[in-house]
Amino acid sequence: MNDTVITLFLLIVVATLVITYFAAKITKNTNQFYTAGGELKGWQNGVAISGDFMSASSFLGIVGGIALTGFDGLYLLLGALLSYLIVMYLVAEPLRNLGKYTLADMITARFKANKVRGFAALNTVTISVFYMVAQLVGAGVLIKMLIGIPYVPSLIIVGVLMTVYVLFGGMTATSWVQITKAFLLLGGTFILFILVLSKFHFNIIDIFEKVKSATPFGEKYLEPGIKNKNGLDAISLNFGLLLGTAGLPHVLIRFFTVKDAKTARKSVTVATWVISIFYVMAIFLGFGAAALIGTDKIIAENPAGNMAAPALARILGGDFLFAFIAAVAFATILAVVAGIVLSGASAFAHDFYNGILKRGKATEKQQLKAARIASIVVPVIAIIISLFVQNLNVAFLGSLALTLAASANLPVILLTIYWRRFNTAGAITSMIVGLFSTIILVLLSPNVWDPSGHAIFVGKPLFPLASPGIVSIPLGFIGGLIGTMLSKEKDRNYQKILVQSNLGQDV
Repeated sequence: MNDTVITLFLLIVVATLVITYFAAKITKNTNQFYTAGGELKGWQNGVAISGDFMSASSFLGIVGGIALTGFDGLYLLLGALLSYLIVMYLVAEPLRNLGKYTLADMITARFKANKVRGFAALNTVTISVFYMVAQLVGAGVLIKMLIGIPYVPSLIIVGVLMTVYVLFGGMTATSWVQITKAFLLLGGTFILFILVLSKFHFNIIDIFEKVKSATPFGEKYLEPGIKNKNGLDAISLNFGLLLGTAGLPHVLIRFFTVKDAKTARKSVTVATWVISIFYVMAIFLGFGAAALIGTDKIIAENPAGNMAAPALARILGGDFLFAFIAAVAFATILAVVAGIVLSGASAFAHDFYNGILKRGKATEKQQLKAARIASIVVPVIAIIISLFVQNLNVAFLGSLALTLAASANLPVILLTIYWRRFNTAGAITSMIVGLFSTIILVLLSPNVWDPSGHAIFVGKPLFPLASPGIVSIPLGFIGGLIGTMLSKEKDRNYQKILVQSNLGQDV
């Protein structure tokens, strides 16, 4: 147990609780709880979005993935980085113009049926739980390694803290915790990046030469195929990463925290720059960990490589830098999970409770109470799932959530905005097919079944691909197409939606 680590952990917790305290003073109604009153500036929301994306799966998982598998580890970031182009050009502005608090608001702006709102809420909660699991696994492993607290109590600690942020501070607290965390993470990553370069005389070529001899893979370390033996699997993974961000609920709700579509676009621009800078540095942290630590020692710390970044910090900067990077990673997990909890709670309280059960007539007090109850239930579900997947790489777990978002949410978003013929039956079919096809294919995949016992269950997988995106994402679109064509319903709202999605709510 390291006293410096504990001190910095406590400082992070105190700082975030102080932010929550002040945020709670101004969180008095549902608008402030769900969207921070729509008062965030473009740069603030952009940094918060980047904070949402620079999660445990990005920081711990990608550095570890690159350290252990070289070029194949880059697959976990290339598609994710380019995904913000999809968000910027196809989703951000229409979503902001059509919605109010949640993704379901945007869809039901065109389709008024409660069934549509209900399935959209189900998708949001399911995806939120999957993405939360990735963060909780990272938290459990991190705290167990650094402080000595066992995995299960670690999950509970994180669950309690993230619930406090959402219960009392809502979106305002979540946003400022994200912004604070983003700057801390960028600063810590930059320090490590400079220290890694200094070990190679600031010569990038030297880094590439060193990793060729420092790993058991030799020159193949810089070539594809170490992890992704199946080229189709690599394509499928990238397919999910590329399209998944545009369907992630906790990213999408951030476009409701700004005043208009122009500010939403600015948010995406800022987020893209911040994430790009972070990912470039993360690549060299992965190479640096492989060269300076060695893959055997990284695996000894954690079989999935999730502790490569903190271990690199210890070698380069001693116990203090190790403690700082570990504390920042902890803050990363807290902030991201708080955002995910908020998206799930918003979907339950606003879409299911108010929209369906109360038929839009719930009072402000009732909605806030429902959201806060959901803020407790959603983390409990995620914690239970996290108990069974602690040995999986957190970057992989995050990629599964992205694939789920790309399959279950993105098709209905794009078809709602851009297809005149689309109708209620198509929307419901698209969401159902996208959601359940992804879950079923994952349950049948090599990540769950493996003959050698390296997965959750021992046995032969019935679905050959580790990432089902190349199958499940098209199925989501096909479901929407077939559902629409088989229904005789005609939607008469498209012209209104087309104008409103491009010009704003006041038209």
